[in-house]
Amino acid sequence: MSEERPADEPGTSLTRRGALVGGSAFGALLLPGMAQAAAAPGSVKRYAPPRKITNARHQIVFKDDKWYTGWTYVIGFWDMQDGELIQSVFSVPSDYSTPDSADQDKIPRHLGRTLTFRSKDHGRSWSKPEVNIMNNMDKGWATAKSLADLGPINYLDPNILVSNAANGGFGSAKSQTTLRVSRDRGRSWSPTFLVPLDGLPNHSGMNSFLVRPDGMAMLWLMESGPDGWNRHPLVYALPPGGTDFHFLSMITELQDPKGAADSGDRSTTLRFGSHRWFYPRAWTLPSGRILCTLRCQRDPMGVMWTEVYKSDDGGVSWAYLSRITEFGAPASLVVMPDGRIVAVYGYRLMPAGIRVKVSEDDGATWGPELILRDDGGSWDLGYPNAWLTDDGRIGTIYWFNSKDDPIQQNGGVRHIQSSIFSID
Repeated sequence: MSEERPADEPGTSLTRRGALVGGSAFGALLLPGMAQAAAAPGSVKRYAPPRKITNARHQIVFKDDKWYTGWTYVIGFWDMQDGELIQSVFSVPSDYSTPDSADQDKIPRHLGRTLTFRSKDHGRSWSKPEVNIMNNMDKGWATAKSLADLGPINYLDPNILVSNAANGGFGSAKSQTTLRVSRDRGRSWSPTFLVPLDGLPNHSGMNSFLVRPDGMAMLWLMESGPDGWNRHPLVYALPPGGTDFHFLSMITELQDPKGAADSGDRSTTLRFGSHRWFYPRAWTLPSGRILCTLRCQRDPMGVMWTEVYKSDDGGVSWAYLSRITEFGAPASLVVMPDGRIVAVYGYRLMPAGIRVKVSEDDGATWGPELILRDDGGSWDLGYPNAWLTDDGRIGTIYWFNSKDDPIQQNGGVRHIQSSIFSID
């Protein structure tokens, strides 16, 4: 899919900061049937062919041939900025014996479980899975009826984690985001609270969370039209010392102006339909600018891309900045110490795998595509979360299936892998 996160599965919050890497070359562009025309230096982008990243280490985090495991991007990811990482995924029983057993719309999601993995060394190694960590109640918060009952929370504290998910089905007209808080790095959790609708017909959370440097806590949600097809990414915020999250701003227009994705066949399921602007996720740059990535698709099996919007006033107003990928979404960003931004994303056209792009100008333009791996067995992979390691490399964890897996059902067994790599 991962087109939608499991409807009623608790999730987790994501990394507070991101990082990126990249470079681009410029030159002349050749048009078919025409001689090469002279171009002023830097006026036309040279389209370098994708380059394979060679300095990379891959490892399996979790794989069980009797389970379909994935959805890394939306179930929950946290980066504590001190080497500790937490990744939650969703795992559903599957024996891969029939096409239905590898079909997201037909696997028995009601039998699924959440698995959580921890790393204490920037992703070089991972723990064995913890099962359904949201069932671990914080005894001091067990009687809380609202977020206000938890008392003042400093969301800049790295021990504080926020989980948000869609209650009622992701993208559903009846969905209302739920929220839970942990004050001990995910070992125990508050009760579940509903995020106010503030007059909106619905909203869906997908574990997108950011804290501004001034302590403003922000949720990145999505509203859907009454039929689930017209999606609107938006921002909720909770000021320092506040008692609840409330509507702050819309990120995009209410309609896809050119119908690039928000048009077409509506007879398919929402998961496999054509949508513009969903899965909002944000990162703060050293300048204070906030970047928000958005997933767009005509077909989730490959015809999908990532756009990025910018805000220079703390998330109050937004403007389109760039399209990161020709094909590939959703993307996770990492902001490098030298200011470059690295985007890591799943690539679902064959040869499928994980790819990377780099920006050297705060996301306005993106360099040539870099191939982290292209050994995927089918389109059903991706959803990376990425981070900066202590030695200046990039780590990423994602959902994968391999063309070399002896078990094949529209690709290999769905499982979790991670990679650590460098671009230079």
